[in-house]
Amino acid sequence: MVATSTETLIARVTSGRRARRLVQILDLISEHGAMSLSDLSGMLGISAATARRDLSDLADQSLILRTHGGASAVDRGREIPVALRDSRFQDAKRAIARAMVERLPAERYVVALSGGTTTASVARELAHHHDIAVVTNSLSIAGLLSGYAGVRVVMTGGFLRPQSLELVGALAESTFNAVNVGTAILGADGISAAAGVTTHDETEARTNHAMVAKAQRTVVVADGSKVGRVALAQNAEIEQIAMLITDSTADPEELRLLRAAGVEVVVADDPGAV
Repeated sequence: MVATSTETLIARVTSGRRARRLVQILDLISEHGAMSLSDLSGMLGISAATARRDLSDLADQSLILRTHGGASAVDRGREIPVALRDSRFQDAKRAIARAMVERLPAERYVVALSGGTTTASVARELAHHHDIAVVTNSLSIAGLLSGYAGVRVVMTGGFLRPQSLELVGALAESTFNAVNVGTAILGADGISAAAGVTTHDETEARTNHAMVAKAQRTVVVADGSKVGRVALAQNAEIEQIAMLITDSTADPEELRLLRAAGVEVVVADDPGAV
């Protein structure tokens, strides 16, 4: 049912503008617990018919609960599908990706990329690298990299998670266990000094943990909304993280705690960061 509803939602999201609006609706309902149709229409400057159609699509995905005259929140930890997540914080993700790629060797090198929209931005920035191998369990990232002449792609096996288009499980873990990686570039649903790097899905977390375990160093790339947040399952302990690359919206106190825990913090949209 999840895969079917996700496909339906992706088919209906025909523009970046609508994707951003759907994310705004999710954020508003999450913040307030419930929203009326008239309030959403007024706050977003859209017609009642448009708001009603958006709510119906989000309810079909089980991201909200439709009520008479509006909608209410469901599980606050529910994962936003990749079709919508890619529209969030785009400028920050591009800055983070540039800062990450500038810190990779220009000569022959091997990296691992977890799934996620920020790691996908990193993949796009690899277009001009002359000799790099990328090990990934993300179908989206493999597709992005397939057209780059200087990039060799190694895909893991595994079971496909339709929400994130990642391959997970024992087959994916065995691939990561079989290769040597210079830098693991890890996306996250949350990173904090207390809880480490976390994600919404336990199986995805185990796969990412295998990726981190074989890397010489691990860098987390995460926009400021993820800093200080804690999700269900741990990808990596904070002691396993060499660097965090984020943006200036990140909580300064949490960044201080991360630095105190031994993590090098780079604020990508700070002019002095690169």
